[in-house]
Amino acid sequence: MLLKILLVGALVAGAMYAVKDGSVLRRAGLVGSCSAVAAQGPEQTVQRCRKGRLEGYPNLEKKACQSMYFSGGYEYWRCLAPIVASQSPRG
Repeated sequence: MLLKILLVGALVAGAMYAVKDGSVLRRAGLVGSCSAVAAQGPEQTVQRCRKGRLEGYPNLEKKACQSMYFSGGYEYWRCLAPIVASQSPRG
């Protein structure tokens, strides 16, 4: 009985960690994600964002970006500064 409780607890803890990390949700397509596709000089980048099933397209306006256009199921953004890959602080 104790072994079953420990096993279920370990599974729940693993699932909570995977959801907190966010990579599982992104790979499943539940939340949107962006990736850099081009650099326009040293000060600008173009981000290509994919729509998520739960949240829709990510909004990059608060990160000094302007929406350019939609094409092939992606939204393209022009950003004045490089975008940080992770939203969680490190260190």
